[in-house]
Amino acid sequence: MLIAGVDDAGRGAIIGPLVIAGILTDEEGLRDIEALGVKDSKTLKPNRRETLAKEILRLVRDYYIKRIEPAEIDRVVEAGKRLHRLNRLEAKAMAEVINHLRPTIAYVDASDVLPERFGHHISEEIPFKVRIISEHKADKIYPVVSAASIIAKVERDRIISDLRREYGDFGSGYASDSRAIRFLEEWIKTHDDFPSFVRKSWAPARRIKAIYNRFQRRL
Repeated sequence: MLIAGVDDAGRGAIIGPLVIAGILTDEEGLRDIEALGVKDSKTLKPNRRETLAKEILRLVRDYYIKRIEPAEIDRVVEAGKRLHRLNRLEAKAMAEVINHLRPTIAYVDASDVLPERFGHHISEEIPFKVRIISEHKADKIYPVVSAASIIAKVERDRIISDLRREYGDFGSGYASDSRAIRFLEEWIKTHDDFPSFVRKSWAPARRIKAIYNRFQRRL
């Protein structure tokens, strides 16, 4: 039996892409992955994540990484109900990952408040027979999803590190990080708009842009 685990990183970030990773293994490989002691990537220190990611990729049969760029996220968010459309976009991206891996069974970390609905949306996009197990906190329950979570987080961390090197320090890229907000406030003063790696449809970005526009009208 071929087993896939799929998870994301950066869903709530205001800066950088949403990264979705999937891994494919068999039952013996899954035991090897479990022996690594994998757990939810958010609970691990960066160095430990990177070490585990290398070990995971050495053990799996295949893996696939999908990036959803901010412009694509903005298009779907601005077209209608934010969370509903973002959930559908992510379900479609997870289906792309599963289509590439072609497992017998796939465990996914559900983004929708209704995990069964999220699994159904994924299944709609898959042309072959596969059992989808869609659950909340799957990265804490199933080691195969924990492993996918680590791959997704390491990939997003790499992207964010590259962006920081080129454009300056914006911290984690989440709106809860004051460095990210300060970066956006300073950037828009100089460039009149946000760079392509920012999710302009996110409420904090819209708020910063609105304040800037009001200030400009007063000049």
